[in-house]
Amino acid sequence: MIYILILLNILMLVTGQILWKVAVANVDAWTLQKAISVLLSPFFIGGGILYVLATGLWLVILSKLPLSIAYPFQSISYVLGAIAAFLIFKETVTAQQWFGIFVIIIGVYFIAR
Repeated sequence: MIYILILLNILMLVTGQILWKVAVANVDAWTLQKAISVLLSPFFIGGGILYVLATGLWLVILSKLPLSIAYPFQSISYVLGAIAAFLIFKETVTAQQWFGIFVIIIGVYFIAR
């Protein structure tokens, strides 16, 4: 059950980052007016809400699992974030980055065992 909560936490964090990326996607140059517009964007607000909820969930996770085990699992968010960047935003992910993602997955596997 705790690992389902960790996965939910990770998905909330990655989704929050995706929403924030969408919120700032059309910002060429930052001005006060543009910053206010971003802050009032439903994408920015939604990402913030997800982060608040993820933080609350993280506190529950920390109450049930040692930090030395729980925290490394958060690195899966880097994996999902890179995959989202590739699939959703059509960003380039290099072979070196894919290798790094593989190393993260292997590391989390060893921590989970």
